[in-house]
Amino acid sequence: MEIDSFIPYGRQNIEQDDIDAVIEVLRSAWITQGPWGEEFEKQVATYCGVSYAVAFNSGTSALHAAIYAAGIGPGDEVITSPVTFLATANAAVYTGARPVFVDMDINSYCIDPQLLEAAITPRSRAIVPVDYAGYPVDISVIKEIARRHNLLIIEDAAHALGARRQGRAVGQDADMSILSFHPVKHITTGEGGIVLTDNPELQERLRQFRSHGIVRDASRMMENHGPWYYEMQSLGYNFRLSDIQSALGISQLKKLETFVEERQRIACYYDQAFAGIKQLHTPPRPAAGDRHAYHLYPLLLSPGIDRQEVFSYLRERKIGVQVHYIPVHLQPYYRKNYGYGPGDFPVAEDFYRREISLPIFPGLKREEQDYVIHHVCSSVVGHRKTEGG
Repeated sequence: MEIDSFIPYGRQNIEQDDIDAVIEVLRSAWITQGPWGEEFEKQVATYCGVSYAVAFNSGTSALHAAIYAAGIGPGDEVITSPVTFLATANAAVYTGARPVFVDMDINSYCIDPQLLEAAITPRSRAIVPVDYAGYPVDISVIKEIARRHNLLIIEDAAHALGARRQGRAVGQDADMSILSFHPVKHITTGEGGIVLTDNPELQERLRQFRSHGIVRDASRMMENHGPWYYEMQSLGYNFRLSDIQSALGISQLKKLETFVEERQRIACYYDQAFAGIKQLHTPPRPAAGDRHAYHLYPLLLSPGIDRQEVFSYLRERKIGVQVHYIPVHLQPYYRKNYGYGPGDFPVAEDFYRREISLPIFPGLKREEQDYVIHHVCSSVVGHRKTEGG
């Protein structure tokens, strides 16, 4: 089989109802943050089973806001995984805190709860577990550790909208959880993110931080000079999500279950196709009663397989494989400013050397899946030297 166009690892699914929803807002009185944003927040909160959802213009902004709302600042430490996008750690740095990494569990690809306790110091303030690829992290053990040490949990669920723990939507088990609506995520608003919480004080801090630190509620003002009056009580940002984006999000949310089910079907098809191939290791499956959201399909190559050669072979055949992620502690910024380096987190580093993400998104045709499977299998036939070997 030959294909005419490039197959990306991820892609948004935009249909006529999404376009119609955006057009409706463009013809209305509001296009910046307004009533559509409020409705989007309510619907996400209802879906996730939490009291509050506060929307932001990106998942990165949502992470930044959550760290800020937790009162974390200079001298504090935030514990997270090195196997994540840069924004997870950067959000701590933005507030002046130090990111502290804990190695990953190869059985889940998430942070290893058994290593958490050793990373806790008197300066630790929060744990930020990452639901890597859509796998719901084992939050029960993390909650017990956090409770013993009086730490907050801020769950980076950017990969996990639609994932479930024992039937409960991801987002209900942390002090705050964040979601992302980037085009390759489960639903999209173009760019966007949201913070979930049940804490009314945290949601007030989040809303204030999102809009320049401004307070408009007269009951919370130090003074009141009239209906036009507002107060800037803290330093904030313009992190607001527009009604145009929120309308798209509302339309997309209606299809979320369908999108997640399609991702699961593709993952299952890949699992079956690669099951008998010793050079390939499929992603871990969640515990009974949990649901993987499969934002990514991370395939591990056996030691001795040259990942760069496989990557190039597939890209040459228009298969948009990707690598998720370069461990954060290996980035020059973190090596220079925090003293991290190669060898610090061996499981994460070995995972990085062997991981390759395959295309997985709603609308990926069966013949395209077969094309990917055929060439992935072809790419690992025989013995290839390990990268750098």
